[in-house]
Amino acid sequence: MSHGVRRIARALLSVSDKTGLVEFAAKLSEGGVTLISTGGTAAALRAAGLSVTDVAEVTGFPEMMDGRIKTLHPKIHGGLLALRGDEAHQKAMREHGIEGIDLLVVNLYPFEETAARNVGEAETIENIDIGGPAMIRAAAKNHAAVAVVIDPADYDGVLREMAAHGGGTTLATRRALAARAYARTAAYDAAIAAWFARDGKGGASFPPPRHTLGGSLRQPLRYGENPHQRAAFYVTGDRRFGVATAEQVQGKELSYNNINDTDAAYELVAEFDPRHHAAVAIIKHANPCGVAIGMDLKDAYRRALACDPVSAFGGIIALNRALDGAAAEEIAKIFTEVIIAPDADEDARRILSTKKNLRLLIAGGLPDAGAKGETVRQVSGGFLLQDRDNGRVARETLRVVTKRTPSEAEIADMLFAFVVAKHVKSNAIVYANALATVGIGAGQMSRVDSARIAAWKAQEAAREGGYAEPLTRGSSVASDAFFPFPDGLLETAKAGATAVIQPGGSVRDDEVIKAADEAGLAMVFTGMRHFRH
Repeated sequence: MSHGVRRIARALLSVSDKTGLVEFAAKLSEGGVTLISTGGTAAALRAAGLSVTDVAEVTGFPEMMDGRIKTLHPKIHGGLLALRGDEAHQKAMREHGIEGIDLLVVNLYPFEETAARNVGEAETIENIDIGGPAMIRAAAKNHAAVAVVIDPADYDGVLREMAAHGGGTTLATRRALAARAYARTAAYDAAIAAWFARDGKGGASFPPPRHTLGGSLRQPLRYGENPHQRAAFYVTGDRRFGVATAEQVQGKELSYNNINDTDAAYELVAEFDPRHHAAVAIIKHANPCGVAIGMDLKDAYRRALACDPVSAFGGIIALNRALDGAAAEEIAKIFTEVIIAPDADEDARRILSTKKNLRLLIAGGLPDAGAKGETVRQVSGGFLLQDRDNGRVARETLRVVTKRTPSEAEIADMLFAFVVAKHVKSNAIVYANALATVGIGAGQMSRVDSARIAAWKAQEAAREGGYAEPLTRGSSVASDAFFPFPDGLLETAKAGATAVIQPGGSVRDDEVIKAADEAGLAMVFTGMRHFRH
C-alpha cells in the first residue's frame, strides 16, 4: 500500500468516555476489524450486539486488584510495540502467541475532573490511570504500524481515512495521532504532578526541580495580540472560576485580547467580597480605568465609569455579583466589549440581547482572590514561575509614619486603592475617594509620571462629568511600591490627596516622610509591595 498505509485488522478499545463508542466500534466491526476490549467498555459493546474478545482471554489473566491489573501484559504491549518488519520481533510474536494490535482506542480515567471536585485523596489517587498511558505511549511509539486514538472527536476522521484507503490508515495520520497522544499523556501527568505539588503533598517543595504545564484546547482564536500572530485558548486543571469556566451567553467569538483583559478584570473584582460589597471593575488593555464599590451594581458601575469615561468605551466590565436588569440597562448605554459576572438574571439577559456584538460571560462563581496558585511567564529559552499574588494588607498591619494619623474614611480609601493598585501595571498610582477610583496612572517608567497621569486623567474626568474640581481633591492615594524620592509623593499632594498608602522600604523613606509631614499628609506603610509587570 502507498503512503505507508497499514490495514487495521485488530483493535483494542478501553475508554472511560464512551461518547460515540458504539457507533465507532460498529463501523470497525462492519469493516472486518476484530474488537478486543476491557470491563465496562466490553459490556457497552456487547449490549449493543457487537462481538468482543475480553482482554483477559488474550492475556490468560483475569482483571484483578479492582481493575488495576488488566492490560499490563506482554500479549498486549507486545502486540502494540512489535516492529512489523523486524524478523526477530515477528519470531518472538510467533513463539509467545502474540498477535498484533493495529488500532488502540483509549481515553484515560478522569483524573483532572476528579481532582477539581476536591474529593478525598483516596478517590483522586484511584483515578490516576496507569495502564491507559502505558498503552497510549506504546502505540504512539510504534506509530509506523499502529494508530492510536485518544479522543472521540477523532473517530469520524479515522473512519473516513479507512474508507478511503481500503480499511487502513496513512503514516501521516498515524504520526498526527501519535503527536496528540503524547500531548495528552504529558498534560495528564502534568495535572497529576500539580496535584501532588499542591499544598505540599508528598513532601513537595518550592521550587520543584522540574515543572510541567498541560492544558486542553478550549478554542482556536482568530489571531493573537495582532492579526499576524496565531493563537489558541487552553484550559488547565486549575478550575478557578473565570474565563475558563465561563459560559458565553451571547456575542461574537472572544479574541485573545478579550480573554486576557477579561481575566484581569475578573481577578480584580473578585478581591471584593460580594456578601459585603457590590463591586465593578472596568478594564482596558489589562489595566483598570475605573473600579468602585456601591450600594448596588448600578451605583458601583456609575461610580467606576466616572473615573475615566473616555477610556471605558469599548472596555471590559467585571462584576462581583449576579448582573441585574438595572445595572445591565446602565451598562448598555455605551459600547462594551465583554461583561463577566458570576450570573445574570433574566432582565439583564433580555436587555443585553439587543447588543449583538457584546459578549456576556457567566462564570458560575468568583475566583478565590486569596487562593494559592502559580503564574507562569515565558522568557527566551525558559519560563518564570512564581506564586500568585494573593497578598492582602489588613488595617491592623498598617504602620502610621507621619505626624498626622489618617481618618477612618481615609484608611478605608487607602486600603481600597491599594487593592486596586495590585492589579495596575507598575509603576502604579491609584487615587480613591469614597471607595471609588478617581485617578489611575499605570505602566510608566517613572512613578512621578504615573502620579501626574493619574491626576491629569482626574482633571479630564471632572470636565467630562461636569464637576467643579477633580475628585482627587480630598482623596487617598496608593502606590504599588515605595516612593524612591519625595517628588512623586508631592505630585499626589498637588493633585489634592490627603492620605497616602505605600509599602515603604526606600533608603530615602525619612525624606519622603518629612515631605509628607510638611504637606500635611497622613501616610502609612504596608511592608508589602504589588509590582505587576
